Amino acid sequence: MQASSEGERRARRVALITGGARGIGRAIGAELASAGWRVAICYRASEDDARAAVLDFVARGGEGLAERCDVSDPNAARGLCRFVEDEWGRIDAVINAAGPYHRAKLLEESVDGWRSMFANNLDPVFFTAKFASPGMIARGWGRILSFSMASADHVAANTAVTAHFIAKSGVLSLSRALAKELAPHGITVNCISPGFIDSKSAPEAELKKMKKRIPAGYVGAVEDAVAAARFLLSDEARYVTGANLHVSGGWGL
Repeated sequence: MQASSEGERRARRVALITGGARGIGRAIGAELASAGWRVAICYRASEDDARAAVLDFVARGGEGLAERCDVSDPNAARGLCRFVEDEWGRIDAVINAAGPYHRAKLLEESVDGWRSMFANNLDPVFFTAKFASPGMIARGWGRILSFSMASADHVAANTAVTAHFIAKSGVLSLSRALAKELAPHGITVNCISPGFIDSKSAPEAELKKMKKRIPAGYVGAVEDAVAAARFLLSDEARYVTGANLHVSGGWGL
């Protein structure tokens, strides 16, 4: 029995979640930990939250580790993937949950602000896929899941968060290309596009105001995004790739 337990422990699936210290990323980590996964998260500044998340993952029966990393830097992203593989021998799933944004009128946006939206929302999806996928290919199984935003597939005129919107549209296009490239290797690549989710990152007043514009009539919960992720990361979703799943209550359609 002991040998079997050791074998099961070594075979545990491993997830790497960028932006996993808070919000939806942390909630997905908790869900996976409850299912026995090993969960690695990276963060930039939320060290206390990251430590608390790891303790929560362990309490749920999984394993956890946290590493400070700026995944918009290709060398840092490469190092992060290697670190997780050195610790646990593999990466089975990458969840790109980091996605900062700021509001700025289009022609008042700064050059640095413009570039940061692409660096922090689009670049990490490419970097983590590039550095984590070789191991997935070797094992013939993998999941890459990224977050876009509801309405990003419309190529609409968005003048309030233009760079963020374009970057999230790029996430959809990049994910479809990765899906086609990696499908022969048993790896799926999908997106979740949330609308307004109460993840405690947006002001309560803004959520209350937006509620009137959501066809379902209410703001979504973090659990709604977790449920979508649970399916897309599962074996049951083996034939689902290149998909963009709206979790928005009809907002953005």
